[in-house]
Amino acid sequence: MTSRHPKVLVIDVGGTHVKVLATGHKNEIKIDSGPKMTAAEMVRAVKKAAADWEYSAVSIGYPGPAVHGRPLHEPYNLGGGWVNFKFERAFGHPVKLVNDAVMQALGSYEGGRMLFLGLGTGLGSAMIVYGIVEPMELAHLPYKKGKTYEDYVGEGALESMGKKKWRREVFDVVERLKAALEPDYVVLGGGNLRLLKKLPPGCRLGDNRNAFRGGFRLWQSKGAPRRAAR
Repeated sequence: MTSRHPKVLVIDVGGTHVKVLATGHKNEIKIDSGPKMTAAEMVRAVKKAAADWEYSAVSIGYPGPAVHGRPLHEPYNLGGGWVNFKFERAFGHPVKLVNDAVMQALGSYEGGRMLFLGLGTGLGSAMIVYGIVEPMELAHLPYKKGKTYEDYVGEGALESMGKKKWRREVFDVVERLKAALEPDYVVLGGGNLRLLKKLPPGCRLGDNRNAFRGGFRLWQSKGAPRRAAR
């Protein structure tokens, strides 16, 4: 690629939908996903949906840990074949794959020390410190009663304890993580963010579309956060 800022196809992979947007377009494409969607099926569906779009690079937000641009294990809410899939070969373009929380964090960053927490099926997390991005897996750290943070603020907790108790747990978890990590501010994102009546102190409202901004920023050579070396 000769351009410093290539035209990018951004893919935000989720357990219910795969959302797609490309440089120069305003309206995203939404593709149904689900427990039977394999990596190959995702690529075929995306290439078909974006057949009329021009792009020379691809960003993928993956719903699970990713190391060195590769999924660390198969996704919980999708089909198989993701870990060893050759995404660059399939798309015919360079691909950058990161955890989906990292991609949202990149798009939400406004400087300083930022902690991103995604309230969705589980608990996504990432931190950016003065432009350096650090993917995190805070969801599975011990919290209380032998359970993890995700056990108290994830989708399962919302369904079992109800909105009122879930909101209290979200406030408590955010406060504990703020105290431990000392961010300047916290950005809350994810599909269940809408269920909060108010934001915890020191928090800012995220937006799912920030994932697209983060996907574009992955390919910017200047002025964008950088991922920590892994």
